[in-house]
Amino acid sequence: MPMIIDEELLFDSGAELILYPANDFIFKEGEMPKYYFQIRKGTVKINNYHEDGREIIQSVPFDGHCIAESSLFIDKAYPVNAEAMTGCEIIRLEKARFLELINSSPDLLSKLYSYTAERMYYRHVMLNNISAPDPGTKVKRVMDCMKSYNQYTGKYSYQFPFTRQHLASLTGLCVETVIRVVKKMEKEKTVRIQNGKIFY
Repeated sequence: MPMIIDEELLFDSGAELILYPANDFIFKEGEMPKYYFQIRKGTVKINNYHEDGREIIQSVPFDGHCIAESSLFIDKAYPVNAEAMTGCEIIRLEKARFLELINSSPDLLSKLYSYTAERMYYRHVMLNNISAPDPGTKVKRVMDCMKSYNQYTGKYSYQFPFTRQHLASLTGLCVETVIRVVKKMEKEKTVRIQNGKIFY
């Protein structure tokens, strides 16, 4: 995916490149937004942890995406965490400089707004999907949503890039249920399993 904002423009505005190893937090729920974050390389999970330690994954941005950019326009703490799923290279620009950059370019603001609107659309689709009562329907709908978002159409063309545990966190199911559902989908030839990876 191309960068939401050209990286040279960000660096010219004073951005820096920060490296995050897998499992590092980029920001935590409750912290105040101080930076614009754009992923140069890697995958991030936007999540929450419940009191019992259960993780709920809200979204999974990757190369070219920005992270929780809408939080920079309101004076409220982050309602989510951003955690590196893989090693990540992230471009970070101070909030004040980011707002200056956006305000000086209506084209950039329009591009950012379109990106945010598209992501909100998929978030609403995902929320509708995970409200389904049947576990099999939940898993299939989340896979449909991810496959569509990444613009794959053919059968078995999309390699689902997450573990069974991540799939459980995306659907709100326990990992044992997800394993049962995926095995059933394999028997029904809805998915193909190759070296432990799910192809949908």
